[in-house]
Amino acid sequence: MEAAVATESLSKLNINGDFASSLPNLHKNLHLLSPQQVELAKMLVEKGQSHLFEHWPEPGVDDDEKKAFFDQVTRLNSSYPGGLASYIKTARELLADSRAGKNPFDGFTPSVPTGENLSYGDENFIKFEEAGVKEAQNAAFVLVAGGLGERLGYNGIKVALPFETITGTCFLQCYIESVLALQEASYRMTQGGQKKEVPFVIMTSDDTHARTVELLESNSYFGMKPTQVKLLKQEKVACLEDNDARLALDPQNKFRVQTKPHGHGDVHSLLYSSGLLYEWHDAGLRWVLFFQDTNGLLFKAIPASIGVSATKGYHVNSLAVPRKAKEAIGGITKLTHVDGRSMVINVEYNQLDPLLRATGFPDGDVNCETGYSPFPGNINQLILELDPYIEELKKTGGAIKEFVNPKYKDACKTSFKSSTRLECMMQDYPKTLPPSARVGFTVMDTWLAYAPVKNNPEDAAKVPKGNPYHSATSGEMAIYRANSLILRKVGVQVDNPVKEVFNGQEVEVWPRIVWKPTWGLTFADIRSKVSGSCSITQRSTMAIKGRNIFVKDLSLDGALVIDSIDEAEVCLENELMCSLLYFSNMNILTG
Repeated sequence: MEAAVATESLSKLNINGDFASSLPNLHKNLHLLSPQQVELAKMLVEKGQSHLFEHWPEPGVDDDEKKAFFDQVTRLNSSYPGGLASYIKTARELLADSRAGKNPFDGFTPSVPTGENLSYGDENFIKFEEAGVKEAQNAAFVLVAGGLGERLGYNGIKVALPFETITGTCFLQCYIESVLALQEASYRMTQGGQKKEVPFVIMTSDDTHARTVELLESNSYFGMKPTQVKLLKQEKVACLEDNDARLALDPQNKFRVQTKPHGHGDVHSLLYSSGLLYEWHDAGLRWVLFFQDTNGLLFKAIPASIGVSATKGYHVNSLAVPRKAKEAIGGITKLTHVDGRSMVINVEYNQLDPLLRATGFPDGDVNCETGYSPFPGNINQLILELDPYIEELKKTGGAIKEFVNPKYKDACKTSFKSSTRLECMMQDYPKTLPPSARVGFTVMDTWLAYAPVKNNPEDAAKVPKGNPYHSATSGEMAIYRANSLILRKVGVQVDNPVKEVFNGQEVEVWPRIVWKPTWGLTFADIRSKVSGSCSITQRSTMAIKGRNIFVKDLSLDGALVIDSIDEAEVCLENELMCSLLYFSNMNILTG
Protein backbone atom coordinates (compact mmCIF):
# COMPACT_ATOMS: atom_id res chain seq x y z
CA MET A 1 0.00 0.00 0.00
CA GLU A 2 2.77 2.45 1.03
CA ALA A 3 4.73 1.63 -2.14
CA ALA A 4 1.64 2.26 -4.26
CA VAL A 5 1.06 5.66 -2.60
CA ALA A 6 4.70 6.55 -3.12
CA THR A 7 4.55 5.51 -6.77
CA GLU A 8 1.41 7.59 -7.29
CA SER A 9 3.09 10.59 -5.64
CA LEU A 10 6.11 10.20 -7.90
CA SER A 11 3.91 9.94 -10.95
CA LYS A 12 1.99 13.11 -10.16
CA LEU A 13 5.22 15.03 -9.65
CA ASN A 14 6.88 13.72 -12.81
CA ILE A 15 9.58 12.06 -10.73
CA ASN A 16 11.10 9.29 -12.81
CA GLY A 17 12.50 5.90 -11.90
CA ASP A 18 16.06 7.19 -11.82
CA PHE A 19 15.09 9.43 -8.92
CA ALA A 20 13.56 6.51 -7.04
CA SER A 21 16.54 4.25 -7.61
CA SER A 22 19.08 6.88 -6.67
CA LEU A 23 17.30 7.82 -3.46
CA PRO A 24 15.65 4.63 -2.18
CA ASN A 25 15.50 5.89 1.42
CA LEU A 26 13.50 8.97 0.45
CA HIS A 27 11.40 7.01 -2.06
CA LYS A 28 10.26 4.56 0.62
CA ASN A 29 9.16 7.37 2.92
CA LEU A 30 7.34 9.63 0.47
CA HIS A 31 3.95 8.44 1.70
CA LEU A 32 4.65 10.27 4.99
CA LEU A 33 4.76 13.60 3.24
CA SER A 34 2.11 16.00 2.00
CA PRO A 35 2.08 16.86 -1.72
CA GLN A 36 3.73 20.19 -0.88
CA GLN A 37 6.47 18.45 1.09
CA VAL A 38 7.08 15.99 -1.76
CA GLU A 39 7.54 19.03 -4.02
CA LEU A 40 10.08 20.39 -1.55
CA ALA A 41 11.88 17.04 -1.53
CA LYS A 42 12.07 17.09 -5.31
CA MET A 43 13.45 20.64 -5.29
CA LEU A 44 16.11 19.74 -2.71
CA VAL A 45 17.26 16.74 -4.73
CA GLU A 46 17.38 18.81 -7.92
CA LYS A 47 19.49 21.40 -6.08
CA GLY A 48 22.08 18.84 -5.01
CA GLN A 49 20.81 18.18 -1.50
CA SER A 50 20.24 14.41 -1.70
CA HIS A 51 22.71 13.88 1.16
CA LEU A 52 19.97 15.09 3.52
CA PHE A 53 18.11 11.80 3.03
CA GLU A 54 20.93 9.26 2.83
CA HIS A 55 20.58 8.25 6.48
CA TRP A 56 16.78 7.95 6.51
CA PRO A 57 15.68 4.59 7.93
CA GLU A 58 12.83 2.35 6.79
CA PRO A 59 9.22 3.55 7.17
CA GLY A 60 8.05 3.08 10.73
CA VAL A 61 11.37 4.20 12.23
CA ASP A 62 11.68 7.83 13.33
CA ASP A 63 8.65 8.82 11.24
CA ASP A 64 7.87 11.76 13.53
CA GLU A 65 11.42 13.04 13.09
CA LYS A 66 11.10 12.79 9.30
CA LYS A 67 7.91 14.84 9.40
CA ALA A 68 9.56 17.36 11.74
CA PHE A 69 12.44 17.66 9.26
CA PHE A 70 10.03 18.77 6.55
CA ASP A 71 8.21 21.09 8.93
CA GLN A 72 11.54 22.83 9.47
CA VAL A 73 12.39 22.85 5.77
CA THR A 74 8.96 24.34 5.01
CA ARG A 75 9.68 27.20 7.44
CA LEU A 76 13.14 27.80 5.99
CA ASN A 77 11.66 27.83 2.49
CA SER A 78 8.81 30.23 3.28
CA SER A 79 10.83 32.69 5.37
CA TYR A 80 13.48 33.39 2.71
CA PRO A 81 12.60 35.59 -0.30
CA GLY A 82 12.50 33.23 -3.28
CA GLY A 83 12.65 30.14 -1.08
CA LEU A 84 15.46 27.64 -0.51
CA ALA A 85 16.10 27.27 -4.23
CA SER A 86 17.04 30.95 -4.37
CA TYR A 87 19.10 30.64 -1.15
CA ILE A 88 21.12 27.74 -2.55
CA LYS A 89 21.65 29.48 -5.90
CA THR A 90 22.87 32.68 -4.26
CA ALA A 91 25.06 30.72 -1.86
CA ARG A 92 26.83 28.91 -4.71
CA GLU A 93 27.52 32.18 -6.50
CA LEU A 94 28.86 33.91 -3.39
CA LEU A 95 30.93 30.89 -2.31
CA ALA A 96 32.48 30.72 -5.79
CA ASP A 97 33.36 34.42 -5.59
CA SER A 98 34.82 33.93 -2.11
CA ARG A 99 36.95 30.98 -3.19
CA ALA A 100 38.21 32.92 -6.20
CA GLY A 101 39.03 35.91 -4.00
CA LYS A 102 36.82 38.21 -6.02
CA ASN A 103 36.82 41.82 -4.83
CA PRO A 104 33.23 43.10 -4.44
CA PHE A 105 34.50 46.62 -5.14
CA ASP A 106 36.18 45.91 -8.48
CA GLY A 107 35.48 48.80 -10.85
CA PHE A 108 34.41 51.20 -8.09
CA THR A 109 36.15 54.41 -7.09
CA PRO A 110 35.48 55.82 -3.60
CA SER A 111 34.74 59.45 -2.80
CA VAL A 112 33.32 61.40 0.13
CA PRO A 113 29.50 61.62 -0.01
CA THR A 114 27.35 64.62 0.83
CA GLY A 115 26.10 64.96 4.37
CA GLU A 116 25.52 67.24 7.34
CA ASN A 117 28.00 67.77 10.18
CA LEU A 118 26.35 69.02 13.35
CA SER A 119 27.82 70.59 16.46
CA TYR A 120 25.73 70.13 19.59
CA GLY A 121 24.04 73.27 20.88
CA ASP A 122 24.82 75.72 18.08
CA GLU A 123 22.13 77.52 16.07
CA ASN A 124 22.26 75.00 13.24
CA PHE A 125 21.84 72.08 15.62
CA ILE A 126 18.92 73.75 17.39
CA LYS A 127 17.23 74.43 14.04
CA PHE A 128 17.47 70.79 12.97
CA GLU A 129 16.44 69.55 16.40
CA GLU A 130 13.28 71.65 16.35
CA ALA A 131 12.44 70.45 12.83
CA GLY A 132 13.01 66.86 13.93
CA VAL A 133 10.70 67.10 16.92
CA LYS A 134 7.94 68.46 14.67
CA GLU A 135 8.41 65.53 12.27
CA ALA A 136 8.65 62.87 14.99
CA GLN A 137 4.90 62.24 15.08
CA ASN A 138 5.21 61.20 11.43
CA ALA A 139 7.86 58.57 12.16
CA ALA A 140 7.88 54.88 13.05
CA PHE A 141 10.70 53.46 15.16
CA VAL A 142 12.16 50.01 14.53
CA LEU A 143 14.41 48.40 17.12
CA VAL A 144 16.58 45.53 15.90
CA ALA A 145 16.87 43.26 18.94
CA GLY A 146 17.45 39.69 17.82
CA GLY A 147 20.56 39.00 19.89
CA LEU A 148 21.32 37.68 23.34
CA GLY A 149 23.95 39.17 25.61
CA GLU A 150 26.30 36.17 25.43
CA ARG A 151 29.14 38.26 24.03
CA LEU A 152 28.72 40.48 27.08
CA GLY A 153 28.89 37.54 29.48
CA TYR A 154 25.15 37.86 30.07
CA ASN A 155 22.63 35.14 29.26
CA GLY A 156 19.55 37.35 29.00
CA ILE A 157 18.33 39.64 26.24
CA LYS A 158 20.47 42.72 25.73
CA VAL A 159 17.60 45.21 25.89
CA ALA A 160 16.94 44.09 29.50
CA LEU A 161 20.38 45.30 30.62
CA PRO A 162 20.49 48.57 32.57
CA PHE A 163 22.03 51.33 30.51
CA GLU A 164 22.96 53.12 33.74
CA THR A 165 22.90 51.96 37.36
CA ILE A 166 21.77 55.12 39.13
CA THR A 167 18.11 54.43 38.34
CA GLY A 168 18.54 50.92 36.90
CA THR A 169 16.64 51.88 33.73
CA CYS A 170 17.07 49.18 31.10
CA PHE A 171 17.74 49.87 27.43
CA LEU A 172 14.22 48.97 26.32
CA GLN A 173 12.66 51.28 28.92
CA CYS A 174 15.00 54.08 27.82
CA TYR A 175 14.00 53.64 24.18
CA ILE A 176 10.26 53.47 24.83
CA GLU A 177 10.29 56.46 27.17
CA SER A 178 12.29 58.40 24.58
CA VAL A 179 9.78 57.60 21.82
CA LEU A 180 6.90 58.61 24.10
CA ALA A 181 8.66 61.85 24.98
CA LEU A 182 9.16 62.59 21.27
CA GLN A 183 5.52 61.74 20.59
CA GLU A 184 4.32 64.17 23.25
CA ALA A 185 6.79 66.94 22.33
CA SER A 186 5.87 66.67 18.66
CA TYR A 187 2.18 66.98 19.49
CA ARG A 188 2.77 70.03 21.70
CA MET A 189 5.03 71.70 19.12
CA THR A 190 2.53 71.32 16.31
CA GLN A 191 -0.10 72.98 18.53
CA GLY A 192 -2.93 70.59 18.48
CA GLY A 193 -4.47 68.57 15.72
CA GLN A 194 -4.96 64.87 16.04
CA LYS A 195 -2.63 63.29 18.59
CA LYS A 196 -0.78 60.45 16.89
CA GLU A 197 0.58 57.31 18.50
CA VAL A 198 4.06 56.70 17.17
CA PRO A 199 4.52 53.06 16.09
CA PHE A 200 7.28 51.07 17.78
CA VAL A 201 8.44 47.81 16.19
CA ILE A 202 10.86 45.32 17.70
CA MET A 203 12.54 42.69 15.54
CA THR A 204 13.13 39.61 17.67
CA SER A 205 14.43 36.09 17.08
CA ASP A 206 13.79 32.64 18.47
CA ASP A 207 16.36 33.48 21.13
CA THR A 208 14.79 36.76 22.24
CA HIS A 209 11.09 36.76 21.35
CA ALA A 210 9.52 35.20 24.46
CA ARG A 211 11.78 37.11 26.83
CA THR A 212 11.06 40.40 25.06
CA VAL A 213 7.32 39.80 25.44
CA GLU A 214 7.83 38.96 29.11
CA LEU A 215 9.87 42.12 29.70
CA LEU A 216 7.21 44.28 28.07
CA GLU A 217 4.23 42.66 29.76
CA SER A 218 5.77 42.53 33.24
CA ASN A 219 6.51 46.27 33.03
CA SER A 220 3.21 47.37 31.44
CA TYR A 221 5.09 48.18 28.23
CA PHE A 222 6.97 50.90 30.14
CA GLY A 223 4.05 53.28 29.70
CA MET A 224 3.44 52.73 26.00
CA LYS A 225 0.09 51.44 24.80
CA PRO A 226 0.42 47.76 23.85
CA THR A 227 -1.30 48.52 20.55
CA GLN A 228 1.63 50.76 19.59
CA VAL A 229 4.13 47.93 19.89
CA LYS A 230 4.56 45.25 17.21
CA LEU A 231 6.99 42.37 17.42
CA LEU A 232 8.33 40.78 14.23
CA LYS A 233 10.28 37.55 14.67
CA GLN A 234 13.02 36.71 12.21
CA GLU A 235 13.82 33.14 11.29
CA LYS A 236 17.30 31.67 10.99
CA VAL A 237 18.76 30.42 7.70
CA ALA A 238 20.27 27.10 6.70
CA CYS A 239 23.96 26.48 7.22
CA LEU A 240 26.21 25.41 4.37
CA GLU A 241 28.81 22.69 4.72
CA ASP A 242 30.88 23.14 1.57
CA ASN A 243 31.55 25.18 -1.57
CA ASP A 244 28.71 23.36 -3.36
CA ALA A 245 26.27 24.94 -0.89
CA ARG A 246 25.15 21.59 0.49
CA LEU A 247 22.92 22.26 3.49
CA ALA A 248 24.52 21.19 6.76
CA LEU A 249 22.76 18.77 9.08
CA ASP A 250 22.64 19.60 12.77
CA PRO A 251 25.45 17.71 14.53
CA GLN A 252 23.04 16.96 17.39
CA ASN A 253 20.14 15.75 15.23
CA LYS A 254 20.45 14.19 11.77
CA PHE A 255 16.78 15.06 11.08
CA ARG A 256 17.38 18.82 11.38
CA VAL A 257 19.15 21.30 9.15
CA GLN A 258 21.67 23.32 11.12
CA THR A 259 20.67 26.98 11.23
CA LYS A 260 22.24 30.27 12.23
CA PRO A 261 21.10 33.92 12.28
CA HIS A 262 20.87 35.62 8.89
CA GLY A 263 21.68 39.10 10.20
CA HIS A 264 19.71 42.24 10.99
CA GLY A 265 19.15 42.94 7.30
CA ASP A 266 16.08 40.69 7.63
CA VAL A 267 14.26 43.62 9.19
CA HIS A 268 13.45 44.99 5.73
CA SER A 269 11.77 41.84 4.39
CA LEU A 270 9.90 41.37 7.68
CA LEU A 271 8.48 44.89 7.53
CA TYR A 272 7.47 44.44 3.93
CA SER A 273 5.77 41.06 4.42
CA SER A 274 4.02 42.24 7.61
CA GLY A 275 2.01 44.91 5.77
CA LEU A 276 3.00 47.52 8.35
CA LEU A 277 4.62 49.80 5.78
CA TYR A 278 1.30 50.20 3.96
CA GLU A 279 -0.53 50.79 7.24
CA TRP A 280 1.94 53.56 8.07
CA HIS A 281 1.57 55.05 4.60
CA ASP A 282 -2.21 55.15 4.97
CA ALA A 283 -1.80 56.80 8.38
CA GLY A 284 0.25 59.61 6.84
CA LEU A 285 3.62 58.62 8.24
CA ARG A 286 6.73 59.80 6.43
CA TRP A 287 9.78 58.27 8.14
CA VAL A 288 11.06 54.91 9.38
CA LEU A 289 13.92 55.02 11.86
CA PHE A 290 16.03 51.90 12.49
CA PHE A 291 18.28 51.49 15.50
CA GLN A 292 20.14 48.76 17.37
CA ASP A 293 19.79 47.43 20.83
CA THR A 294 22.53 48.79 23.13
CA ASN A 295 23.42 52.40 22.37
CA GLY A 296 22.16 54.43 25.32
CA LEU A 297 23.10 57.77 23.76
CA LEU A 298 21.19 57.36 20.53
CA PHE A 299 18.08 59.39 21.34
CA LYS A 300 20.19 62.44 22.12
CA ALA A 301 21.00 62.48 18.40
CA ILE A 302 17.71 61.36 16.89
CA PRO A 303 15.65 64.60 16.95
CA ALA A 304 18.24 66.60 15.02
CA SER A 305 18.85 63.69 12.62
CA ILE A 306 15.16 63.50 11.74
CA GLY A 307 15.31 67.23 11.19
CA VAL A 308 18.18 66.77 8.73
CA SER A 309 16.19 64.15 6.81
CA ALA A 310 13.14 66.40 6.61
CA THR A 311 15.07 69.56 5.69
CA LYS A 312 17.40 67.96 3.16
CA GLY A 313 14.83 65.58 1.71
CA TYR A 314 17.04 62.53 2.20
CA HIS A 315 15.58 59.18 1.14
CA VAL A 316 18.28 57.57 3.30
CA ASN A 317 20.06 59.27 6.19
CA SER A 318 22.80 57.34 7.99
CA LEU A 319 23.72 58.52 11.46
CA ALA A 320 27.47 58.77 11.83
CA VAL A 321 30.29 59.95 14.08
CA PRO A 322 33.74 61.30 13.28
CA ARG A 323 36.24 58.47 12.76
CA LYS A 324 39.98 58.40 12.82
CA ALA A 325 41.69 56.97 9.76
CA LYS A 326 41.88 53.16 9.95
CA GLU A 327 39.70 53.16 13.08
CA ALA A 328 37.78 49.86 13.44
CA ILE A 329 34.45 51.27 12.33
CA GLY A 330 33.01 51.28 8.82
CA GLY A 331 33.15 54.45 6.75
CA ILE A 332 30.21 55.91 4.83
CA THR A 333 31.46 56.14 1.27
CA LYS A 334 30.24 57.06 -2.19
CA LEU A 335 31.24 54.41 -4.71
CA THR A 336 31.17 55.17 -8.44
CA HIS A 337 31.56 52.36 -10.96
CA VAL A 338 33.28 52.62 -14.31
CA ASP A 339 29.91 51.92 -15.93
CA GLY A 340 28.41 55.01 -14.29
CA ARG A 341 26.58 53.33 -11.40
CA SER A 342 26.96 54.94 -7.99
CA MET A 343 25.84 54.26 -4.45
CA VAL A 344 26.43 55.58 -0.95
CA ILE A 345 27.05 52.72 1.48
CA ASN A 346 29.02 51.61 4.48
CA VAL A 347 32.45 50.19 3.62
CA GLU A 348 34.09 48.20 6.39
CA TYR A 349 37.28 49.74 7.74
CA ASN A 350 39.46 46.79 6.65
CA GLN A 351 38.17 47.23 3.07
CA LEU A 352 38.25 51.03 2.85
CA ASP A 353 42.01 51.54 3.14
CA PRO A 354 43.00 48.99 0.45
CA LEU A 355 40.17 50.25 -1.79
CA LEU A 356 41.53 53.80 -1.59
CA ARG A 357 45.09 52.64 -2.26
CA ALA A 358 43.95 50.65 -5.30
CA THR A 359 42.07 53.58 -6.85
CA GLY A 360 44.59 56.42 -6.94
CA PHE A 361 44.95 57.35 -3.26
CA PRO A 362 48.44 56.06 -2.42
CA ASP A 363 48.19 57.00 1.28
CA GLY A 364 44.91 55.15 1.70
CA ASP A 365 42.62 56.11 4.58
CA VAL A 366 44.25 59.15 6.21
CA ASN A 367 43.05 61.97 8.41
CA CYS A 368 42.28 65.31 6.76
CA GLU A 369 42.77 68.83 8.16
CA THR A 370 40.05 68.22 10.77
CA GLY A 371 42.12 65.48 12.39
CA TYR A 372 39.61 62.84 11.26
CA SER A 373 39.08 60.72 8.17
CA PRO A 374 36.82 62.44 5.61
CA PHE A 375 34.76 59.22 5.57
CA PRO A 376 32.43 59.42 8.61
CA GLY A 377 32.01 56.42 10.90
CA ASN A 378 28.82 54.43 10.38
CA ILE A 379 26.90 53.59 13.60
CA ASN A 380 24.16 51.49 11.96
CA GLN A 381 21.24 53.84 12.64
CA LEU A 382 19.15 54.70 9.59
CA ILE A 383 16.32 57.09 8.79
CA LEU A 384 14.43 56.17 5.62
CA GLU A 385 11.71 58.17 3.88
CA LEU A 386 8.70 55.86 3.83
CA ASP A 387 7.30 56.28 0.29
CA PRO A 388 10.59 55.68 -1.60
CA TYR A 389 11.28 52.82 0.82
CA ILE A 390 8.01 51.13 -0.10
CA GLU A 391 8.68 51.58 -3.82
CA GLU A 392 12.10 49.98 -3.50
CA LEU A 393 10.78 47.05 -1.46
CA LYS A 394 8.11 46.42 -4.08
CA LYS A 395 10.99 45.51 -6.40
CA THR A 396 13.12 43.56 -3.94
CA GLY A 397 10.63 42.15 -1.43
CA GLY A 398 12.97 43.48 1.21
CA ALA A 399 15.83 41.18 0.18
CA ILE A 400 19.21 42.74 1.01
CA LYS A 401 22.48 42.08 -0.82
CA GLU A 402 24.08 39.18 1.04
CA PHE A 403 27.62 38.08 1.75
CA VAL A 404 29.28 34.89 2.93
CA ASN A 405 32.29 34.60 5.21
CA PRO A 406 33.50 30.99 5.32
CA LYS A 407 36.45 30.02 7.51
CA TYR A 408 38.57 27.77 5.28
CA LYS A 409 40.70 24.94 6.64
CA ASP A 410 43.65 25.84 4.39
CA ALA A 411 44.78 27.99 1.51
CA CYS A 412 43.22 25.61 -1.03
CA LYS A 413 39.79 26.84 0.13
CA THR A 414 38.20 23.47 -0.57
CA SER A 415 36.71 22.84 2.88
CA PHE A 416 35.46 24.83 5.86
CA LYS A 417 36.56 24.70 9.50
CA SER A 418 32.87 24.84 10.39
CA SER A 419 29.62 25.44 8.56
CA THR A 420 28.87 28.91 7.22
CA ARG A 421 25.72 30.71 6.02
CA LEU A 422 24.58 33.72 4.05
CA GLU A 423 24.31 36.96 6.00
CA CYS A 424 22.86 40.41 5.38
CA MET A 425 23.11 43.77 7.11
CA MET A 426 20.45 46.39 7.66
CA GLN A 427 22.74 49.22 6.51
CA ASP A 428 23.30 47.61 3.08
CA TYR A 429 19.80 48.61 1.99
CA PRO A 430 21.14 51.47 -0.24
CA LYS A 431 23.09 48.99 -2.43
CA THR A 432 20.06 48.39 -4.65
CA LEU A 433 18.90 52.02 -4.90
CA PRO A 434 18.97 53.92 -8.20
CA PRO A 435 21.48 56.79 -8.64
CA SER A 436 18.61 59.26 -8.31
CA ALA A 437 18.06 58.29 -4.66
CA ARG A 438 19.02 61.02 -2.22
CA VAL A 439 21.37 59.28 0.22
CA GLY A 440 23.19 61.31 2.86
CA PHE A 441 24.47 61.21 6.39
CA THR A 442 24.37 63.17 9.64
CA VAL A 443 27.55 63.37 11.71
CA MET A 444 27.45 64.17 15.41
CA ASP A 445 30.10 64.06 18.11
CA THR A 446 30.82 60.57 19.43
CA TRP A 447 30.29 61.72 23.01
CA LEU A 448 26.70 62.64 22.13
CA ALA A 449 25.61 59.83 19.82
CA TYR A 450 27.59 56.61 20.15
CA ALA A 451 28.41 54.39 23.10
CA PRO A 452 27.54 50.81 22.12
CA VAL A 453 27.68 47.98 24.62
CA LYS A 454 29.22 45.02 22.78
CA ASN A 455 32.10 43.48 24.72
CA ASN A 456 32.40 41.58 27.98
CA PRO A 457 34.76 42.94 30.69
CA GLU A 458 37.54 40.44 29.93
CA ASP A 459 37.65 41.27 26.22
CA ALA A 460 37.28 45.00 26.86
CA ALA A 461 40.26 44.96 29.23
CA LYS A 462 42.41 43.63 26.36
CA VAL A 463 41.53 46.50 24.03
CA PRO A 464 44.67 48.56 23.19
CA LYS A 465 44.90 51.76 25.18
CA GLY A 466 43.21 54.67 23.46
CA ASN A 467 40.68 52.53 21.60
CA PRO A 468 37.04 52.43 22.74
CA TYR A 469 36.10 49.58 25.09
CA HIS A 470 32.47 49.33 23.96
CA SER A 471 31.58 47.54 27.20
CA ALA A 472 28.84 47.95 29.78
CA THR A 473 31.33 49.90 31.91
CA SER A 474 32.32 52.35 29.18
CA GLY A 475 28.71 52.60 27.98
CA GLU A 476 27.52 53.69 31.40
CA MET A 477 30.37 56.16 31.87
CA ALA A 478 29.48 57.64 28.46
CA ILE A 479 25.97 58.46 29.70
CA TYR A 480 27.35 60.46 32.62
CA ARG A 481 29.91 62.16 30.39
CA ALA A 482 27.30 63.18 27.83
CA ASN A 483 24.91 64.57 30.43
CA SER A 484 27.73 66.46 32.15
CA LEU A 485 28.88 67.99 28.86
CA ILE A 486 25.32 68.94 27.95
CA LEU A 487 24.90 70.75 31.26
CA ARG A 488 28.16 72.54 30.64
CA LYS A 489 26.73 73.68 27.29
CA VAL A 490 23.83 75.37 29.11
CA GLY A 491 26.14 77.09 31.58
CA VAL A 492 26.46 74.70 34.51
CA GLN A 493 29.91 74.50 36.08
CA VAL A 494 30.58 70.75 36.10
CA ASP A 495 33.82 69.47 37.58
CA ASN A 496 36.28 67.64 35.40
CA PRO A 497 36.26 63.85 35.60
CA VAL A 498 38.77 61.66 37.35
CA LYS A 499 40.26 58.50 35.86
CA GLU A 500 39.53 55.22 37.56
CA VAL A 501 39.86 51.55 36.66
CA PHE A 502 36.79 49.31 36.66
CA ASN A 503 36.83 45.74 35.37
CA GLY A 504 40.32 46.30 34.02
CA GLN A 505 39.25 49.37 32.01
CA GLU A 506 40.54 52.86 32.66
CA VAL A 507 37.61 55.24 32.23
CA GLU A 508 36.74 58.87 32.91
CA VAL A 509 34.31 59.17 35.81
CA TRP A 510 32.13 62.26 35.57
CA PRO A 511 29.39 63.27 38.00
CA ARG A 512 26.68 60.61 37.86
CA ILE A 513 23.95 62.70 36.20
CA VAL A 514 20.85 61.16 34.63
CA TRP A 515 17.42 62.42 33.63
CA LYS A 516 14.23 61.13 32.09
CA PRO A 517 13.61 61.95 28.40
CA THR A 518 10.53 63.97 29.36
CA TRP A 519 12.81 66.40 31.23
CA GLY A 520 15.62 66.82 28.73
CA LEU A 521 14.67 65.55 25.28
CA THR A 522 16.37 68.42 23.40
CA PHE A 523 18.98 71.09 24.00
CA ALA A 524 16.24 73.73 24.06
CA ASP A 525 14.36 71.78 26.77
CA ILE A 526 17.40 71.61 29.02
CA ARG A 527 18.40 75.23 28.47
CA SER A 528 14.90 76.36 29.46
CA LYS A 529 15.02 74.43 32.74
CA VAL A 530 18.46 75.37 34.05
CA SER A 531 19.29 78.96 35.04
CA GLY A 532 21.44 81.05 37.30
CA SER A 533 24.79 80.02 38.65
CA CYS A 534 24.83 76.22 39.01
CA SER A 535 27.69 73.90 39.87
CA ILE A 536 28.11 70.16 40.37
CA THR A 537 31.14 68.48 41.90
CA GLN A 538 32.75 65.39 40.45
CA ARG A 539 31.68 63.16 43.34
CA SER A 540 28.01 64.13 42.98
CA THR A 541 25.05 62.11 41.76
CA MET A 542 21.84 63.63 40.42
CA ALA A 543 18.74 61.96 39.01
CA ILE A 544 15.90 64.05 37.56
CA LYS A 545 12.67 62.12 37.11
CA GLY A 546 9.89 64.46 36.08
CA ARG A 547 8.92 66.83 33.27
CA ASN A 548 8.56 70.24 34.91
CA ILE A 549 11.62 70.40 37.17
CA PHE A 550 13.49 73.69 37.11
CA VAL A 551 16.98 74.13 38.50
CA LYS A 552 18.27 77.57 39.51
CA ASP A 553 21.45 78.55 41.34
CA LEU A 554 22.07 74.95 42.39
CA SER A 555 25.38 74.05 43.99
CA LEU A 556 25.47 70.29 44.40
CA ASP A 557 28.07 68.32 46.32
CA GLY A 558 26.45 64.97 47.10
CA ALA A 559 23.42 63.05 45.90
CA LEU A 560 20.15 64.55 44.71
CA VAL A 561 17.11 62.66 43.39
CA ILE A 562 14.00 64.58 42.27
CA ASP A 563 11.02 62.38 41.43
CA SER A 564 7.85 64.25 40.50
CA ILE A 565 4.63 63.56 38.68
CA ASP A 566 4.39 65.18 35.25
CA GLU A 567 1.64 67.56 36.31
CA ALA A 568 3.76 69.06 39.10
CA GLU A 569 6.08 72.02 38.71
CA VAL A 570 9.17 71.77 40.89
CA CYS A 571 11.71 74.56 41.30
CA LEU A 572 15.02 73.88 43.05
CA GLU A 573 16.74 77.11 44.04
CA ASN A 574 19.75 78.21 46.04
CA GLU A 575 22.71 76.31 47.32
CA LEU A 576 22.49 72.65 48.28
CA MET A 577 25.45 71.09 50.04
CA CYS A 578 24.17 67.61 50.77
CA SER A 579 25.00 63.99 51.37
CA LEU A 580 21.56 62.86 50.17
CA LEU A 581 18.36 64.63 49.26
CA TYR A 582 15.40 62.74 47.82
CA PHE A 583 12.22 64.47 46.71
CA SER A 584 9.53 62.04 45.58
CA ASN A 585 6.06 62.33 44.06
CA MET A 586 6.03 66.10 44.24
CA ASN A 587 2.79 67.70 43.16
CA ILE A 588 3.21 71.28 44.36
CA LEU A 589 5.41 74.20 43.44
CA THR A 590 8.48 74.00 45.67
CA GLY A 591 10.85 76.84 46.29
